[in-house]
Amino acid sequence: MATTLTIKGQVTIPKKVRDALQLLPGDGVEFAFNEAGQIIVHKAGQPPRKALNQANADRFEAVRGAAQIKWRTDELMALLRQPD
Repeated sequence: MATTLTIKGQVTIPKKVRDALQLLPGDGVEFAFNEAGQIIVHKAGQPPRKALNQANADRFEAVRGAAQIKWRTDELMALLRQPD
């Protein structure tokens, strides 16, 4: 993902990044450096998350623990393998 710096030093944050950080118009953004010298962007007022694969990690963290059904592995596999 690339963006262009304006003459005023501004950039547009790509939509995928805004969605991952749950940024809305008027929200603050903070910048930090990690141990590798990379710049980490996060929503102001929230601590930065560990930089593993941020885009994929956020997607799964949003639904972690959300399932209310306790599936047994054999039951789930039987359901998934049934022909139409």
